[in-house]
Amino acid sequence: MSFNPFNEEGMPIDKMFINWSKMYPHSYDKHTVDPYTRLRVILLNGAEYEANWFMHEFNRNCNNNDIRRDLAFIRRTEKQQQMRISDLKPIDEDILETTIGYEQLAVDLTATLAKMEPDPYVKATLDFALLEDFDHLYRYSDLLEFDSNVHAETIVGRYTEIMPARPTISEHRYPRDDIRYSLDFNKADLLTKLNTNIITAAEQQTMNYYMNIGCFYKNDYGRQLFQEIGMIEEQHVSSYGSLLDTNCTWLENLVMHEYTECYLYYSCMTYETDPKIKDMWKQHLEQEITHLHLASEMLKKYEHKEWQQMFVNGADFPTLLNIQPQVDYVRDIIKTTVNNTGKCEDFVDVNDLPPDYAFFEYQHIINGTGKDTPSHKVIQQKIDRDGQDYRFMVDEHPIKELQSRDKDNTKLGRVQTKKK
Repeated sequence: MSFNPFNEEGMPIDKMFINWSKMYPHSYDKHTVDPYTRLRVILLNGAEYEANWFMHEFNRNCNNNDIRRDLAFIRRTEKQQQMRISDLKPIDEDILETTIGYEQLAVDLTATLAKMEPDPYVKATLDFALLEDFDHLYRYSDLLEFDSNVHAETIVGRYTEIMPARPTISEHRYPRDDIRYSLDFNKADLLTKLNTNIITAAEQQTMNYYMNIGCFYKNDYGRQLFQEIGMIEEQHVSSYGSLLDTNCTWLENLVMHEYTECYLYYSCMTYETDPKIKDMWKQHLEQEITHLHLASEMLKKYEHKEWQQMFVNGADFPTLLNIQPQVDYVRDIIKTTVNNTGKCEDFVDVNDLPPDYAFFEYQHIINGTGKDTPSHKVIQQKIDRDGQDYRFMVDEHPIKELQSRDKDNTKLGRVQTKKK
Protein backbone atom coordinates (compact mmCIF):
# COMPACT_ATOMS: atom_id res chain seq x y z
CA MET A 1 0.00 0.00 0.00
CA SER A 2 1.45 3.36 -1.07
CA PHE A 3 2.02 6.15 1.45
CA ASN A 4 2.54 9.79 0.51
CA PRO A 5 3.07 11.95 3.62
CA PHE A 6 2.03 15.10 1.74
CA ASN A 7 -1.46 13.59 1.44
CA GLU A 8 -1.75 12.57 5.10
CA GLU A 9 -3.09 14.53 8.04
CA GLY A 10 -0.58 15.15 10.79
CA MET A 11 -0.88 16.04 14.43
CA PRO A 12 -2.65 19.36 15.16
CA ILE A 13 -0.18 22.07 16.06
CA ASP A 14 -1.83 22.70 19.43
CA LYS A 15 -1.19 19.06 20.40
CA MET A 16 2.56 19.14 19.71
CA PHE A 17 3.96 20.18 23.09
CA ILE A 18 4.08 17.64 25.93
CA ASN A 19 4.74 17.73 29.67
CA TRP A 20 7.71 16.23 31.50
CA SER A 21 5.99 12.96 32.38
CA LYS A 22 5.45 12.25 28.68
CA MET A 23 8.88 13.57 27.72
CA TYR A 24 10.73 10.99 29.84
CA PRO A 25 10.00 7.50 28.46
CA HIS A 26 10.26 4.02 29.92
CA SER A 27 13.65 2.74 28.72
CA TYR A 28 14.12 -0.60 27.01
CA ASP A 29 15.68 -3.51 28.90
CA LYS A 30 19.19 -4.05 27.57
CA HIS A 31 19.00 -7.79 28.37
CA THR A 32 15.78 -8.51 26.47
CA VAL A 33 15.56 -5.79 23.80
CA ASP A 34 15.56 -6.87 20.18
CA PRO A 35 18.94 -5.67 18.82
CA TYR A 36 17.18 -4.00 15.91
CA THR A 37 14.95 -2.04 18.26
CA ARG A 38 18.16 -0.66 19.79
CA LEU A 39 19.40 0.14 16.28
CA ARG A 40 16.19 1.96 15.37
CA VAL A 41 16.50 4.03 18.55
CA ILE A 42 20.04 5.05 17.62
CA LEU A 43 19.08 5.74 14.00
CA LEU A 44 16.11 7.96 14.83
CA ASN A 45 18.08 9.78 17.52
CA GLY A 46 20.61 10.60 14.80
CA ALA A 47 17.90 11.72 12.39
CA GLU A 48 16.49 14.09 15.00
CA TYR A 49 19.93 15.45 15.84
CA GLU A 50 20.54 16.18 12.16
CA ALA A 51 17.14 17.89 11.80
CA ASN A 52 17.72 20.01 14.88
CA TRP A 53 21.16 21.20 13.93
CA PHE A 54 20.26 21.74 10.29
CA MET A 55 17.58 24.18 11.46
CA HIS A 56 20.02 25.90 13.82
CA GLU A 57 22.36 26.45 10.86
CA PHE A 58 19.42 27.65 8.75
CA ASN A 59 18.52 30.09 11.55
CA ARG A 60 22.08 31.44 11.52
CA ASN A 61 22.03 31.95 7.75
CA CYS A 62 18.61 33.56 7.35
CA ASN A 63 17.67 37.23 7.78
CA ASN A 64 13.90 36.70 7.64
CA ASN A 65 12.51 36.50 11.17
CA ASP A 66 9.17 35.11 9.97
CA ILE A 67 11.06 32.09 8.63
CA ARG A 68 13.18 31.93 11.77
CA ARG A 69 10.07 31.90 13.97
CA ASP A 70 8.59 29.01 11.98
CA LEU A 71 11.88 27.17 12.23
CA ALA A 72 11.94 27.75 15.98
CA PHE A 73 8.57 26.04 16.35
CA ILE A 74 9.53 23.02 14.25
CA ARG A 75 12.94 22.81 15.90
CA ARG A 76 11.47 22.85 19.42
CA THR A 77 9.20 19.90 18.68
CA GLU A 78 12.05 18.06 16.92
CA LYS A 79 14.11 18.56 20.08
CA GLN A 80 11.31 17.05 22.17
CA GLN A 81 11.44 14.00 19.95
CA GLN A 82 15.21 13.72 20.14
CA MET A 83 15.27 13.93 23.93
CA ARG A 84 12.54 11.30 24.27
CA ILE A 85 14.39 8.92 21.96
CA SER A 86 17.75 9.50 23.65
CA ASP A 87 16.34 8.43 27.02
CA LEU A 88 15.09 5.13 25.64
CA LYS A 89 18.65 3.97 26.33
CA PRO A 90 18.64 2.42 29.82
CA ILE A 91 20.82 3.73 32.64
CA ASP A 92 22.62 0.38 33.04
CA GLU A 93 23.76 0.22 29.40
CA ASP A 94 27.34 1.46 29.60
CA ILE A 95 29.34 3.46 27.07
CA LEU A 96 30.89 0.51 25.29
CA GLU A 97 27.69 -1.54 25.15
CA THR A 98 25.96 1.41 23.48
CA THR A 99 28.93 1.75 21.15
CA ILE A 100 28.47 -1.84 19.98
CA GLY A 101 24.92 -0.82 19.01
CA TYR A 102 26.24 2.18 17.09
CA GLU A 103 28.64 0.02 15.08
CA GLN A 104 26.10 -2.74 14.46
CA LEU A 105 23.80 -0.04 13.09
CA ALA A 106 26.63 1.31 10.93
CA VAL A 107 27.19 -2.17 9.48
CA ASP A 108 23.66 -3.45 8.96
CA LEU A 109 22.15 -0.07 7.99
CA THR A 110 24.91 0.66 5.48
CA ALA A 111 24.67 -2.80 3.95
CA THR A 112 20.88 -2.59 3.79
CA LEU A 113 21.03 0.79 2.05
CA ALA A 114 23.77 -0.39 -0.33
CA LYS A 115 21.69 -3.38 -1.45
CA MET A 116 18.75 -1.06 -2.16
CA GLU A 117 20.76 1.74 -3.78
CA PRO A 118 20.16 2.27 -7.53
CA ASP A 119 23.11 4.63 -8.10
CA PRO A 120 26.37 2.65 -8.61
CA TYR A 121 28.59 5.45 -7.32
CA VAL A 122 26.56 5.94 -4.14
CA LYS A 123 26.54 2.17 -3.63
CA ALA A 124 30.34 2.07 -3.96
CA THR A 125 30.62 4.87 -1.39
CA LEU A 126 28.42 2.93 1.02
CA ASP A 127 30.36 -0.30 0.47
CA PHE A 128 33.66 1.48 1.07
CA ALA A 129 32.75 2.82 4.51
CA LEU A 130 30.86 -0.37 5.37
CA LEU A 131 34.09 -2.37 5.71
CA GLU A 132 35.58 0.28 7.96
CA ASP A 133 32.63 0.33 10.34
CA PHE A 134 32.68 -3.47 10.32
CA ASP A 135 36.30 -3.40 11.50
CA HIS A 136 35.39 -0.83 14.17
CA LEU A 137 32.78 -3.24 15.55
CA TYR A 138 35.54 -5.85 15.88
CA ARG A 139 37.94 -3.47 17.69
CA TYR A 140 35.33 -2.23 20.16
CA SER A 141 34.11 -5.80 20.77
CA ASP A 142 37.60 -6.94 21.71
CA LEU A 143 37.93 -4.01 24.12
CA LEU A 144 34.56 -4.91 25.66
CA GLU A 145 35.58 -8.54 26.18
CA PHE A 146 38.97 -7.52 27.59
CA ASP A 147 37.62 -4.93 30.01
CA SER A 148 34.27 -6.41 31.03
CA ASN A 149 34.23 -10.06 29.95
CA VAL A 150 31.09 -9.32 27.94
CA HIS A 151 30.75 -10.99 24.53
CA ALA A 152 29.45 -8.51 21.98
CA GLU A 153 27.68 -11.31 20.12
CA THR A 154 25.05 -11.22 22.87
CA ILE A 155 24.47 -7.51 22.20
CA VAL A 156 24.23 -7.87 18.41
CA GLY A 157 22.01 -10.94 18.82
CA ARG A 158 24.37 -12.99 16.66
CA TYR A 159 22.83 -11.20 13.66
CA THR A 160 26.11 -9.51 12.74
CA GLU A 161 29.54 -11.12 12.51
CA ILE A 162 32.44 -9.75 14.54
CA MET A 163 35.80 -10.07 12.79
CA PRO A 164 38.37 -7.79 11.12
CA ALA A 165 37.83 -6.21 7.71
CA ARG A 166 39.87 -3.32 6.28
CA PRO A 167 42.08 -2.70 9.35
CA THR A 168 41.28 0.57 11.10
CA ILE A 169 44.96 1.53 10.89
CA SER A 170 44.61 1.50 7.08
CA GLU A 171 41.61 3.82 7.04
CA HIS A 172 43.48 7.05 7.76
CA ARG A 173 43.56 8.89 4.44
CA TYR A 174 44.77 12.29 3.36
CA PRO A 175 41.73 14.63 3.69
CA ARG A 176 41.28 15.31 -0.02
CA ASP A 177 40.59 11.61 -0.61
CA ASP A 178 37.36 11.57 1.40
CA ILE A 179 35.44 14.00 -0.84
CA ARG A 180 32.93 12.54 -3.31
CA TYR A 181 31.03 13.80 -6.35
CA SER A 182 27.83 15.57 -5.32
CA LEU A 183 24.48 14.41 -6.68
CA ASP A 184 21.98 16.32 -8.77
CA PHE A 185 18.79 15.82 -6.79
CA ASN A 186 16.73 16.86 -9.81
CA LYS A 187 17.94 13.74 -11.57
CA ALA A 188 18.60 11.36 -8.65
CA ASP A 189 16.21 8.57 -7.77
CA LEU A 190 14.07 9.32 -4.70
CA LEU A 191 15.59 6.32 -2.92
CA THR A 192 19.08 7.73 -3.54
CA LYS A 193 18.03 11.06 -2.00
CA LEU A 194 16.71 9.25 1.05
CA ASN A 195 19.71 6.96 1.37
CA THR A 196 22.25 9.80 1.25
CA ASN A 197 20.31 11.85 3.79
CA ILE A 198 19.88 8.86 6.11
CA ILE A 199 23.49 7.68 6.05
CA THR A 200 24.85 11.21 6.51
CA ALA A 201 22.68 11.70 9.61
CA ALA A 202 23.55 8.26 11.00
CA GLU A 203 27.30 8.64 10.59
CA GLN A 204 27.19 12.19 11.94
CA GLN A 205 25.45 10.83 15.04
CA THR A 206 28.25 8.29 15.48
CA MET A 207 30.94 10.93 14.97
CA ASN A 208 29.35 13.20 17.56
CA TYR A 209 28.88 10.38 20.06
CA TYR A 210 32.54 9.34 19.89
CA MET A 211 33.70 12.95 19.92
CA ASN A 212 31.91 13.62 23.19
CA ILE A 213 31.80 10.29 25.03
CA GLY A 214 35.29 8.88 24.46
CA CYS A 215 36.97 10.99 27.13
CA PHE A 216 34.61 9.49 29.74
CA TYR A 217 35.84 5.92 29.16
CA LYS A 218 37.44 4.26 32.16
CA ASN A 219 40.95 3.57 30.84
CA ASP A 220 43.54 4.91 28.42
CA TYR A 221 43.21 2.09 25.87
CA GLY A 222 39.51 2.82 25.49
CA ARG A 223 39.93 6.59 25.38
CA GLN A 224 42.56 6.22 22.68
CA LEU A 225 40.40 3.85 20.64
CA PHE A 226 37.45 6.26 20.73
CA GLN A 227 39.84 9.02 19.67
CA GLU A 228 41.15 7.09 16.67
CA ILE A 229 37.80 5.79 15.44
CA GLY A 230 36.25 9.21 16.04
CA MET A 231 38.73 10.57 13.50
CA ILE A 232 37.63 7.95 10.97
CA GLU A 233 33.98 8.81 11.55
CA GLU A 234 34.79 12.43 10.65
CA GLN A 235 36.13 11.10 7.35
CA HIS A 236 32.91 9.17 6.79
CA VAL A 237 30.76 12.24 7.44
CA SER A 238 32.92 14.21 4.99
CA SER A 239 32.44 11.49 2.41
CA TYR A 240 28.70 11.02 2.79
CA GLY A 241 27.97 14.71 3.28
CA SER A 242 29.75 15.58 0.04
CA LEU A 243 27.27 13.39 -1.88
CA LEU A 244 24.42 15.78 -1.05
CA ASP A 245 23.25 18.24 -3.71
CA THR A 246 24.91 21.59 -2.96
CA ASN A 247 22.47 23.45 -5.22
CA CYS A 248 19.41 22.85 -3.04
CA THR A 249 18.06 25.94 -1.31
CA TRP A 250 17.68 26.06 2.46
CA LEU A 251 13.92 25.58 2.18
CA GLU A 252 14.27 22.72 -0.29
CA ASN A 253 16.65 21.11 2.17
CA LEU A 254 14.13 21.65 4.96
CA VAL A 255 11.41 19.88 2.96
CA MET A 256 13.78 16.99 2.22
CA HIS A 257 14.79 16.69 5.87
CA GLU A 258 11.15 16.47 6.96
CA TYR A 259 10.29 14.02 4.19
CA THR A 260 13.24 11.83 5.21
CA GLU A 261 12.09 11.82 8.82
CA CYS A 262 8.57 10.84 7.76
CA TYR A 263 10.04 7.97 5.74
CA LEU A 264 12.20 6.81 8.65
CA TYR A 265 9.42 6.92 11.25
CA TYR A 266 7.02 5.14 8.92
CA SER A 267 9.62 2.45 8.16
CA CYS A 268 10.59 1.99 11.82
CA MET A 269 6.94 1.95 12.92
CA THR A 270 6.21 -0.74 10.33
CA TYR A 271 8.94 -3.09 11.56
CA GLU A 272 9.08 -2.25 15.28
CA THR A 273 8.39 -5.17 17.65
CA ASP A 274 8.21 -3.25 20.95
CA PRO A 275 4.59 -2.00 21.36
CA LYS A 276 5.45 1.06 23.48
CA ILE A 277 8.27 2.17 21.21
CA LYS A 278 6.14 1.47 18.13
CA ASP A 279 3.54 3.86 19.55
CA MET A 280 6.24 6.51 20.00
CA TRP A 281 7.26 6.12 16.35
CA LYS A 282 3.61 6.58 15.37
CA GLN A 283 3.28 9.77 17.43
CA HIS A 284 6.47 11.18 15.98
CA LEU A 285 5.37 10.30 12.44
CA GLU A 286 2.20 12.31 12.93
CA GLN A 287 4.27 15.26 14.12
CA GLU A 288 6.70 14.95 11.20
CA ILE A 289 3.83 14.96 8.71
CA THR A 290 2.75 18.31 10.17
CA HIS A 291 6.34 19.56 9.99
CA LEU A 292 6.47 18.50 6.33
CA HIS A 293 3.28 20.44 5.58
CA LEU A 294 4.70 23.51 7.32
CA ALA A 295 7.97 23.23 5.38
CA SER A 296 6.17 22.88 2.05
CA GLU A 297 4.02 25.91 2.87
CA MET A 298 7.18 27.90 3.58
CA LEU A 299 8.69 26.72 0.29
CA LYS A 300 5.60 27.94 -1.55
CA LYS A 301 5.37 31.25 0.32
CA TYR A 302 9.01 32.33 0.17
CA GLU A 303 10.39 30.61 -2.94
CA HIS A 304 7.15 30.25 -4.92
CA LYS A 305 7.75 26.54 -5.45
CA GLU A 306 5.30 23.69 -5.02
CA TRP A 307 6.53 20.55 -3.30
CA GLN A 308 5.64 18.61 -6.46
CA GLN A 309 8.52 20.37 -8.21
CA MET A 310 10.88 18.53 -5.87
CA PHE A 311 9.15 15.17 -6.38
CA VAL A 312 8.58 15.07 -10.12
CA ASN A 313 8.00 11.30 -10.12
CA GLY A 314 5.69 11.38 -7.13
CA ALA A 315 6.21 11.38 -3.38
CA ASP A 316 4.96 7.91 -2.50
CA PHE A 317 7.50 6.23 -0.25
CA PRO A 318 9.81 3.86 -2.15
CA THR A 319 10.87 0.54 -0.62
CA LEU A 320 10.74 0.91 3.14
CA LEU A 321 13.88 0.64 5.24
CA ASN A 322 13.96 -2.70 7.03
CA ILE A 323 17.31 -3.19 8.76
CA GLN A 324 18.19 -6.89 8.60
CA PRO A 325 21.19 -9.22 9.05
CA GLN A 326 23.64 -8.80 6.17
CA VAL A 327 26.25 -11.49 6.81
CA ASP A 328 26.54 -12.76 3.23
CA TYR A 329 26.56 -9.29 1.72
CA VAL A 330 29.31 -8.04 4.04
CA ARG A 331 31.42 -11.12 3.37
CA ASP A 332 31.11 -10.51 -0.38
CA ILE A 333 32.19 -6.87 -0.06
CA ILE A 334 35.16 -7.92 2.09
CA LYS A 335 36.23 -10.42 -0.58
CA THR A 336 36.13 -7.88 -3.38
CA THR A 337 37.15 -4.52 -1.85
CA VAL A 338 39.07 -5.02 1.40
CA ASN A 339 42.29 -3.64 -0.12
CA ASN A 340 40.67 -0.46 -1.43
CA THR A 341 41.47 3.09 -0.40
CA GLY A 342 40.47 6.54 -1.64
CA LYS A 343 41.98 8.45 -4.55
CA CYS A 344 40.29 11.85 -4.79
CA GLU A 345 36.65 11.04 -5.59
CA ASP A 346 37.30 7.40 -6.52
CA PHE A 347 38.12 4.09 -4.83
CA VAL A 348 41.18 2.10 -5.90
CA ASP A 349 43.30 -0.81 -4.74
CA VAL A 350 46.10 0.55 -2.56
CA ASN A 351 48.57 -1.17 -4.91
CA ASP A 352 47.37 1.08 -7.75
CA LEU A 353 48.35 4.32 -5.99
CA PRO A 354 51.53 6.10 -7.10
CA PRO A 355 54.32 5.29 -4.59
CA ASP A 356 54.62 8.98 -3.70
CA TYR A 357 50.90 9.46 -3.16
CA ALA A 358 49.88 11.60 -0.14
CA PHE A 359 48.15 8.60 1.47
CA PHE A 360 51.50 7.05 2.36
CA GLU A 361 52.99 10.23 3.83
CA TYR A 362 49.85 10.79 5.90
CA GLN A 363 50.00 7.19 7.11
CA HIS A 364 53.64 7.68 8.10
CA ILE A 365 52.80 10.82 10.08
CA ILE A 366 49.74 9.37 11.82
CA ASN A 367 50.73 5.73 12.37
CA GLY A 368 54.48 5.39 11.89
CA THR A 369 55.25 1.69 12.26
CA GLY A 370 51.78 1.07 13.67
CA LYS A 371 52.83 -0.24 17.07
CA ASP A 372 51.34 2.79 18.85
CA THR A 373 48.09 2.93 16.87
CA PRO A 374 45.20 2.45 19.35
CA SER A 375 43.16 0.10 17.17
CA HIS A 376 46.16 -2.21 16.93
CA LYS A 377 47.09 -1.95 20.62
CA VAL A 378 43.58 -2.97 21.69
CA ILE A 379 43.80 -6.20 19.71
CA GLN A 380 47.40 -6.85 20.74
CA GLN A 381 46.60 -6.60 24.47
CA LYS A 382 43.82 -9.15 23.98
CA ILE A 383 46.18 -11.51 22.15
CA ASP A 384 48.90 -11.03 24.75
CA ARG A 385 46.52 -11.96 27.57
CA ASP A 386 44.44 -14.72 25.99
CA GLY A 387 46.51 -15.97 23.07
CA GLN A 388 43.93 -14.91 20.49
CA ASP A 389 41.50 -12.14 19.65
CA TYR A 390 37.73 -12.18 20.21
CA ARG A 391 35.54 -12.93 17.20
CA PHE A 392 32.07 -14.17 16.32
CA MET A 393 32.03 -15.80 12.86
CA VAL A 394 29.66 -18.12 11.06
CA ASP A 395 32.47 -19.46 8.87
CA GLU A 396 36.19 -19.04 8.19
CA HIS A 397 37.28 -15.49 7.38
CA PRO A 398 37.11 -14.94 3.59
CA ILE A 399 40.49 -13.15 3.46
CA LYS A 400 43.57 -15.28 4.10
CA GLU A 401 45.57 -12.37 5.54
CA LEU A 402 42.88 -11.85 8.21
CA GLN A 403 42.38 -15.46 9.28
CA SER A 404 45.05 -15.50 12.00
CA ARG A 405 43.65 -14.95 15.48
CA ASP A 406 47.02 -14.55 17.19
CA LYS A 407 48.40 -11.74 15.02
CA ASP A 408 46.78 -8.44 14.11
CA ASN A 409 47.28 -7.50 10.44
CA THR A 410 48.44 -3.89 10.12
CA LYS A 411 49.46 -3.96 6.43
CA LEU A 412 46.34 -4.88 4.44
CA GLY A 413 44.95 -1.85 2.63
CA ARG A 414 47.92 0.21 3.80
CA VAL A 415 51.17 -1.24 2.52
CA GLN A 416 51.74 -1.90 -1.17
CA THR A 417 52.61 -5.47 -2.13
CA LYS A 418 53.57 -7.04 -5.43
CA LYS A 419 50.67 -8.25 -7.48
CA LYS A 420 50.52 -11.89 -8.53
